[in-house]
Amino acid sequence: MMHRKRCKKPKNLAPAKQPADAGLRKIRPLVAGIDVGSEQHFVCAPTSDGGTEIRVFGGTTPDLQALLEWLQEAHVESVAMESTGVYWIPLYELLASHGIEVLLTDTRQFSRVPGRKTDAQDCQWIQSLHSYGLLQGCFRPEDVICHLRSLVREKGVLAAEQADWLRRMQKSLDQMNVRVHRAVSDLNGATGMAMLRAIVGGQRLPVGFCAPQLTDPPLDLPLVIANPLRQAVVHL
Repeated sequence: MMHRKRCKKPKNLAPAKQPADAGLRKIRPLVAGIDVGSEQHFVCAPTSDGGTEIRVFGGTTPDLQALLEWLQEAHVESVAMESTGVYWIPLYELLASHGIEVLLTDTRQFSRVPGRKTDAQDCQWIQSLHSYGLLQGCFRPEDVICHLRSLVREKGVLAAEQADWLRRMQKSLDQMNVRVHRAVSDLNGATGMAMLRAIVGGQRLPVGFCAPQLTDPPLDLPLVIANPLRQAVVHL
């Protein structure tokens, strides 16, 4: 005897599509959203009738000044923008210096949202999320810390480049069979640099490179530079 399976009644499911602002209330109506680009900035700002307006501005200083004046005319209190490369820095500093709150957001928050791939839709989406208070800003230290951080980073870059160029100099010396960096502990020291300046200046004989007594232990220059230098010395 066959037993029929009882079909469960479907539960009450929520509708598949809902309005984007269902159950939400704008807590900050006077905010704007900016999609930052290398050449153009798409800006979405509120209007007096409760809607929004999108305008496109260039990346030059006069264009940024026009962007600021438009936001001031719209009585914008806060702006949310993407941290795209370094293109956001001039705009961020300009808006912040004129008393407008700037919320720097992470672009990864928007890359996961499907269906909003154009610049105009991105700035409108940023403005909408910012008006509902759903955006979280990135950490931005004070100007004094930013300047100090830039100097420290630049010093690190210069130190890394210095080490790289020293390695290139050592490679050129090996190609010419000049063992200065093998006999001197520090090629960037006083003795090593004196020898390199003598080579670049045209010195080809071991005599006259530098004072051997400066090194510890004293250098036997004829053994260090036993072969005539090749024409590759120009690479130094």
